[in-house]
Amino acid sequence: MNISSIVVQVRSEYIDEVVETLKASDFCDYHFHDKSIGKIIVTVEGEGVSEEIAKVKKIQEVPHVIAADMMMAYSEEELDKERSKLEMGPNVPEMLNDDSIRAEEIVYHGDLRKMKF
Repeated sequence: MNISSIVVQVRSEYIDEVVETLKASDFCDYHFHDKSIGKIIVTVEGEGVSEEIAKVKKIQEVPHVIAADMMMAYSEEELDKERSKLEMGPNVPEMLNDDSIRAEEIVYHGDLRKMKF
């Protein structure tokens, strides 16, 4: 299951109408809007990216919508893959358990696992 947030841009004078249309739709869930800047936040869910994109296209087809863009996405499959990587890898890099290395000698470059001594 994928879930993505969508920012919908609308001219302020049409925002109430578009909000009601989106609330009544079966392709997204309404969360918030700011009339002063013409932005609406909704989420879409899908079994895969193609289903999510189809729903974004439906939002884009709503009258008075200027733009509807996917901003953040959550993919259950990707999360599961990353969790399995963490479970299979060492919890603490070996160098952090090595008492012969002084903390002052450790230079951090963003990834302790790739660090060589």
